[in-house]
Amino acid sequence: MNRSIIHLNIADFAAAVESNLQPSLKGYPLIIAPFGAPRAVVYDMSEEAYKEGIRKGMPLTRAKRLNKKIKILPPHFNRYEQVMKDLLKETFAYTPLSESGTTDGHIFLDVTGSGRLFGPSVNVAFKLKKTFKKTFNFDPVWSVATNKLVAKVATRMVKPIGEYIVAPGEEKAFLAPLPVQLIPGLAKTELTKLCEFNLLYVSQARTLTLEQLKIPFHQRAPLIYDRIRGIDPAPVTQFYETQSIIRADHEFADDTNNATLLKKALYLLIEKLCKTLRDRKLTAAAAKIILLYSDGLQRSSKSKLTPSTSNDMALFKKCVPLLYKAWTRRVRIRHMRLTCEKLSLQNMQKELFFDRTKEVKQTGLILTMDKIRAKFGRNSIKTGLTLIDES
Repeated sequence: MNRSIIHLNIADFAAAVESNLQPSLKGYPLIIAPFGAPRAVVYDMSEEAYKEGIRKGMPLTRAKRLNKKIKILPPHFNRYEQVMKDLLKETFAYTPLSESGTTDGHIFLDVTGSGRLFGPSVNVAFKLKKTFKKTFNFDPVWSVATNKLVAKVATRMVKPIGEYIVAPGEEKAFLAPLPVQLIPGLAKTELTKLCEFNLLYVSQARTLTLEQLKIPFHQRAPLIYDRIRGIDPAPVTQFYETQSIIRADHEFADDTNNATLLKKALYLLIEKLCKTLRDRKLTAAAAKIILLYSDGLQRSSKSKLTPSTSNDMALFKKCVPLLYKAWTRRVRIRHMRLTCEKLSLQNMQKELFFDRTKEVKQTGLILTMDKIRAKFGRNSIKTGLTLIDES
């Protein structure tokens, strides 16, 4: 059976959210970009700003030269994330197989088995479009295809408003005349290399065999070979699979590149997440740090945790190298996010022949601190690192 995948895309999502909160902005050029950063770049912009030549990633100083009176708002990532969660809830009425980005306005739904209940996938897409318009005042573009890759390309073809249906068997013909830049999942270096070979369109790139693609692209060749042919077996991730994570955020009062302050913020995030893990009797087997720089760019670093843990001190020891791995620029940092992933129940059976003296002492100390805070308040006891004055 052919899959039936719906892709909903709210164009210029951040700008759309801000315009809903301030209706007076609608119909006018709008830029979403951080304030006060000498190297700030455009995070998002409205369709009106796009028509004036402004693009994502463009230096804010250049965007201002294009339109000196243009309205500029700072990004509110927590706000966009919450709106995405609210949108995703609306899709559960049709399928549990719903997947969304964190703050990008993209939602995929697998409605392959929903036909008898809700009718053709096209009807489901149209109903969701009406719901988004009525409930949230968003007007998404949508597409229906047999996989996520083709569905995403189809919405790119009709953005900022419209719909597109790619019937089963039409994937290769649909992609053939398109520029290779429209194919998701290809790195910039790979697109540059294809252009150097004068392979500007998908139909041209398809003339290369898999063996020929392996010469310049090595292990990435099979993926590129499939993508330019519209082959994408990736499933739509179920909602509960994306929720097996917890996260915490720290917004700096002043953008900083002070290592001590960054470590303090990291430890505070770890304390918060580890307390949540202990309360739920869970441990985390992976951690991820995301740094948002003052110019709007992000960098992230992720690592497995072996063994999995909910110990503040053990997690901090693992996360400090992650911090330095993500901290690769001289630009000041505005926001830090820590995510604990691959959560599982605590292992009650410990290893018999392993010296856990240090770990036992740390765990006992942390549990004692939990009890003190529960009785006298969160600020009743602190670690030395968190006492550092940020001023």
